[in-house]
Amino acid sequence: GHQKDTTIESGIMAAVLVLLLAATCAAQDPEQRARALLARMSLDDKIELVHGGVGPYTGNVPANRPLGIPALTLNDGRQGVRLAGADATAWPSELTVAATWDRDLMHKFGVAMGEEFYGKGANVALAPMLIIARVPQGGRSFESIGEDPVLGARLAAAEIIGIQSQHVIANADDFVLNNQETARGSISAVADERTRYEIYYPAYQAAIDAGVGSFMCSYNKVNGTYACENHETLTVDLKGRMGFKGWVLSDWGGTHSTIDAALNGLDMEMPGGDYFGK
Repeated sequence: GHQKDTTIESGIMAAVLVLLLAATCAAQDPEQRARALLARMSLDDKIELVHGGVGPYTGNVPANRPLGIPALTLNDGRQGVRLAGADATAWPSELTVAATWDRDLMHKFGVAMGEEFYGKGANVALAPMLIIARVPQGGRSFESIGEDPVLGARLAAAEIIGIQSQHVIANADDFVLNNQETARGSISAVADERTRYEIYYPAYQAAIDAGVGSFMCSYNKVNGTYACENHETLTVDLKGRMGFKGWVLSDWGGTHSTIDAALNGLDMEMPGGDYFGK
């Protein structure tokens, strides 16, 4: 119906808009150009933009050359570029930098990583990781922002501004309540609204305020519903109250439906098109 078409086109519009913001500006502003492009796109053109494909990067969305839409080349990771067969800098872990409490250092960290991503052809850095460390044994705490939501918020903004200063789109991940690796694809993290906004959301809100271009939704369920099709966290909170205007992509293999995911806030499936490519 009309609601479904409008919701899906809003996601495509967000992805195109962020790409145009990262590219060289023409006479029109990016939002006008994105709307003009959307009006010229066929259904096949639109489907190509909402899921990943084959390529050398962690995530690959092909260019649409007739419409002048560049390819999306998304790449890990939070401690620098990870490309098979390519040399890359082994940067300190994000948690190590966070432990300095030094916003200027975190900004330099972001600038340096962004420069390397750009130099290796990646235009979306899958960083920073903004998971709040609530489980001491959490397998991804080392690459995240730590356990303090206020400190995390200050540092997240500094890193994102640094990354995006190098013409690379930053990605705030993993949204949200992705507290542990054990059973991450099936566990349901339970948190009420106050807990989410006071503990889990501050770093993500800071990312939005800093102009982050993209978000990644996580593998786990939140209050019984998968994070990548969760109306409450993606639509009501992230795109509504928190004011996020970019696009949301799934963690790799984190999409579980077509209609529910598309209508509840997911804009792009990664790494393939099992649900959004048909």
